Amino acid sequence: MFYCIIIFVCALLLSIIFTLLVKNFAIRRGIVDKPDLDRKIHRTATPLLGGMAIFLSFFLVLYFVRDKLLAGDLEARHWLGFFAGACFLMIGGFLDDKYNLKPKQQIIFPILAIIAVIIGGVGIEKITNPFGGLIHLDQWRIPVMDWGGGMRYFMVLADGFAVLWLMGMMYTTKLLDGVDGLVTGVTAIGGIIIFLFTMTTKYYQPDIGLAALILAGACLGFLIFNWHPAKIFLGEGGSLLLGYVLGVLAIISGGKIAIALLIMGIPIMDAAWTIVRRLAQGKNPFSFADKSHLHHRFLSFGLTQRQTVLIYYFLAGGFGLSALFLQSAGKLFALAVLILLMLLIVIGFTYFTKKVE
Repeated sequence: MFYCIIIFVCALLLSIIFTLLVKNFAIRRGIVDKPDLDRKIHRTATPLLGGMAIFLSFFLVLYFVRDKLLAGDLEARHWLGFFAGACFLMIGGFLDDKYNLKPKQQIIFPILAIIAVIIGGVGIEKITNPFGGLIHLDQWRIPVMDWGGGMRYFMVLADGFAVLWLMGMMYTTKLLDGVDGLVTGVTAIGGIIIFLFTMTTKYYQPDIGLAALILAGACLGFLIFNWHPAKIFLGEGGSLLLGYVLGVLAIISGGKIAIALLIMGIPIMDAAWTIVRRLAQGKNPFSFADKSHLHHRFLSFGLTQRQTVLIYYFLAGGFGLSALFLQSAGKLFALAVLILLMLLIVIGFTYFTKKVE
């Protein structure tokens, strides 16, 4: 445990150092997010590229503990695919923060990231049946290429579910990144909960737990500067990166998708609701930002940014920690409670908004 604490502190300190360096670089290069009263809530130009600090500290510390990582069930190709995917996101994020890419150009990089991690061998090969047993998703295979002395396959269901899961997680954190410290803090909570889960006797996976703890440290180091009033933003690449890393960790920790769903439940449902609403209005769900997200509604009802963020932290931590003590059926019940809570919040906001109008 002492070793884990040292690694956590190293990730945190490196994140602080890299955040200061990235912040100064972004200011010098003019890579800043300018205020927009119609779409954004910040009032001063704020440097972007913050995700680069988390990326550098996270993967640098992962490299230093590579012997611990490779001592687990995962092979080097899994970690390399994971890293390659993150690199694609950072490249795309830099280009978007600098040149403001169009939505059709932005989506190229998350797609490349998913392809990289799937080629590396990461997929959702099985899911737990809440009523008992496992559901295997790796039986329908299509041969793709002969690579490294062995045939590689595209597992239609396993890889298909991974594509949907990772794309959903990335765009959840992207759409959630509208209030200072929100995405960074929720991701840190997710990392800590995955660490605790993978260090239990039943699910003991110290390699995954160590990676999750490093993620938490990197996020908390950045959160010092991202807490309201934020001195630096994650940027496009950073907001996608955090969803990507959480999504991959959920898969490689034995397909613990339910845990990630409980941690990110409210943001995921908020993102899904936003996408459905925009599609119903005939709008591109990914082409613009607005102030219709749940966190913006909290703000419109008089809550401060810090209060809004703390509500999300409480929900993510509370439901996430419940997964440590619940079996499959219990987690399904917790998800149902989470869905009901989201519906009540949406209905409540809609009712009071109409009443005020």
